[in-house]
Amino acid sequence: MTKTRICRLLPAILAAVLLMGCDAHIMEKDTSVRPGHVLCVDGSVLAYDDYATSGKEAIAVIFHTNPTGETAGNGYAVYLWDTAPKAFADSLGIEQGTSAMTDAFDGNENTFAIYDTKETTSPMAETVFDMWRYGQSAFIPSVAEMRLMYSARLTINPIIEKCGGDTLPSATDECWYWTSTEVDGQQTAKAWLFSMGSGVIQETPKIKSHKLRPIISIYKQ
Repeated sequence: MTKTRICRLLPAILAAVLLMGCDAHIMEKDTSVRPGHVLCVDGSVLAYDDYATSGKEAIAVIFHTNPTGETAGNGYAVYLWDTAPKAFADSLGIEQGTSAMTDAFDGNENTFAIYDTKETTSPMAETVFDMWRYGQSAFIPSVAEMRLMYSARLTINPIIEKCGGDTLPSATDECWYWTSTEVDGQQTAKAWLFSMGSGVIQETPKIKSHKLRPIISIYKQ
């Protein structure tokens, strides 16, 4: 009787084992892009552990992946390094064509408008245009894009540091960065600075020199 019961149970046991084996076999590595992943100079995006063994060169770290579809492309990556302090413009009295909207994800458009303004030169925009490499064009983030970066700073700073970059600072004398957004109603004279220490913005004369932190839009092929 016991032998008969065992024989009846064997098919069910074997089926369960086979199902477990199949489930284990189809488990795949999660390759979805997330904040904290590394953008390499060849355009590939890797989790840090995969990057560390890849032999590739890092250029930026993903800080936003556009989950709601409101930003350009499939997300943003921040360059590993700050640029030297530069002025937004070398003279006052000229509107430089930005949207002046603090809730717009339009840093790319703003940067080109600033660079393309003929009546005044923008040392800030020229610096960013000069750093283009490997087909990954950088731009100066808008206020809204800087807010996204600020929200992700605790996630991305450890990865930036591991990649040999400049972490986003919180110290009062180091945390201010130019955005590419002019101050609405005062476009001829002022643009917004953004604090990575507190997330606040401050209107500032455009001829003042401050650091930049360029970003890149990510697009899937």
